[in-house]
This record gives sequence, C-alpha cells and structure tokens, in this order.
Amino acid sequence: MQISSDSSSYRLNSKLTDNSVVCLMAPTASGKTALAYELYDTGRYELISVDSALIYRDMNIGTAKPTAAELARYPHHLVDLIDPMQSYSVAEFVHDVARLIDSCHENGKIPLLVGGTMMYYMALLEGLSPVPDSDDNVRARVEQWRREESINALYDYLGKIDPISHERLNAKDTQRITRALEVYLQTNIPISDWQKKPKQALAHNPNQNWHALAVMPERPWLHKRIEQRLDIMWNEGLVVEVIGLLEQYPLTPNLPSMRCVGYRQVLEYLVHINHPVFEQAHLDKAQFYDAFGQLDASISGQIRSERTAQLTIQAPEHTSRTEVLACQKMQNKALYATRQLAKRQYTWLRKLTQLSDLSGDVSNDDKQIDNAITIKTFDTMAQVRDYLY
Repeated sequence: MQISSDSSSYRLNSKLTDNSVVCLMAPTASGKTALAYELYDTGRYELISVDSALIYRDMNIGTAKPTAAELARYPHHLVDLIDPMQSYSVAEFVHDVARLIDSCHENGKIPLLVGGTMMYYMALLEGLSPVPDSDDNVRARVEQWRREESINALYDYLGKIDPISHERLNAKDTQRITRALEVYLQTNIPISDWQKKPKQALAHNPNQNWHALAVMPERPWLHKRIEQRLDIMWNEGLVVEVIGLLEQYPLTPNLPSMRCVGYRQVLEYLVHINHPVFEQAHLDKAQFYDAFGQLDASISGQIRSERTAQLTIQAPEHTSRTEVLACQKMQNKALYATRQLAKRQYTWLRKLTQLSDLSGDVSNDDKQIDNAITIKTFDTMAQVRDYLY
C-alpha cells in the first residue's frame, strides 16, 4: 500500500490496513516520542496520547510533556485535558479513544496510540468491567471519612463489606481502597462483584485491526535513560514548577495529579524543608504535613537539630545543609520511584502480551487474537520502526 505525504512517500507494512489501530507500548524514557514524531511525518498517522500524566495542564516538566512548539508541529489528542484539581477515569479515557479512532479513520489516518500508562492499554485491549463512575458527593464523603479516621478505618470497613477486595488490596493503597468504598456506598454492590461481570474491549471491534506493539528494552540501558531524563527535569526546574502549581491551585497530596512520579517526591521535599508555599490561604497545610510528616530516621534527627539551630542562631549554613540533604533524598527517591514505575510497566507489558492462549501455528512474538488484535514484542524502537515501514 503506497502512502504519500506533502513532502515524500512511504510504504507501510502490508498488515496495516486503512482500518488499523496501532498501539506503541513501552516503559518510560524508552524513546516512544521520537518514533511517534517520525511516523507522524509520514502523513499517515494521528497521535493519541496514552499517558495519565499528560492529561494535566500546567504539569509539563515532570511529565516530560512535549513542548508547545512540538505539540504545534506534532498534535497529540488527550494532552492538556484537565486541571490538576480534576480527575479523569479510565472509562472516560476509553470513551474518548473510541471517538478519536473513528475520527482518525474518517480522516483517512491510522490512529497511533503512544504512551506508557499500561492500565489504559489493558482497558483498551482486554476491556473494562462495568463498574460505575463514582458520584462526586460519595467521593467527598469517603475522603472526609479517610481524613477523620485514617485509611486504616476504611480498610477495616472494606474487610466487612468486600472480603475479596480486602484480601487483594494493600492496606496502604489509598486510591483503590477509597474507590472500592465509593462503589459500594453508591451501588450497595461490592466492587469485586462488579469486576466479575463480562468485559467489553474496544479492540474487539470486528471492523478494526489492532496492532499492539510492546517494546521491552534491556534494563541497564533504560535505567541510564531514566537517570538522564531526571537530570534534565531537575535542571529545567521541576521544583519551581511544583511550587507554581501549589501557588495556583488548591491542591491536596492525595489528588491523582500529585501522585505522579516526580511530583510526589518534590512535594515531600518541600514539606521537609518547611517551604513557605504551604502558607498559601487556599492550601490545607495540615494535609501535606500529615502525608509527608514522617521523615526517615537517617535525616530526621539532623533536620530537627538544624531547625533548632536555625531558630536560635539563625545560621544560614545550617539551612543550606538541611536543604542539600533533603534535595539529595528527593532526587534519590524520584530515581527509585521512576525505576519502580518502569518495573511495573514491564510487568504490565508481559501481561498484555499474554492476553490470550493462542492456538495454531503462530510464533510467540507475533500473535493474532480473534483475527483482530496482533500482538508483537520488540527489544528496541528500531525494530518497531522496521515493522511499521
């Protein structure tokens, strides 16, 4: 099939029919964006972001969001959708992607879904249970309950009304525990019962050909890339960006936006150095200090003693040492958290590539499911490029 653009022509893999949907799935810092830009330049693709962090406006550095110039040159759907105060469910994402795929095909383009939020991909390829969206009033009630009695009380209650979820969830998994209680209080049905109901996947559409391309590079190479990316973020001013967000929005530490890797560690750092931004009238300072108030034993004693010295003799070098120590701790925690994110992404990718027990003469690295979903695994982005051309 001959493909033409304004400047040049390309020949696509013959498997990529006009009704194709391509998923470029890979861990953070693996080079997805560069390949997506190259593919966009063929004139054959539209880009759809599959990244739960890029949806937030004003969160640019820590999310490695494309610059304004890049977004103008390479438009992405589902970027800068909402403010950091707002929420965006997986169900909303699936609904938006369904609409965008149809729009891309109507425009004669192949949708290229690119990003690293594996839960989104799983929802597209495997399907969602028909769990209803949370009601805002119910969500507020559960959040107030959590603040007044702690997540432990909510977890104990979950054990009474939904033992299956109680057993499955970690006792400190605030997001999933509160979600489970919201669903129960809203429907009087445990979320585990909802999750047993049949799933309907977007990728099962018989009128579309889905290509799920999973890239799993070598870990040492990826870890080096992660370190380089974090260095760029620190140098570009991630800490300043988070301070600006706190000044602009009435944020809380439990918002999904503030649980993003990088932002979480900067918030903790700002609490540990007692940054004056938390004196903003629209912020609930107590929530941040409750969330991050427990310092590691390795630095808590030193910070306490330096704060005392700072109060008694106002020695600026004490403040400097405290901030340097806390900053080093923040950077180390961010590096560890990003590596853990990549590790979870590898786990999701392996799960995604094993969605179905396949029969017939089909190799392990080129699977086809229901004649609609092709799943391929790669070690490098260069291999993906070769596959797509």
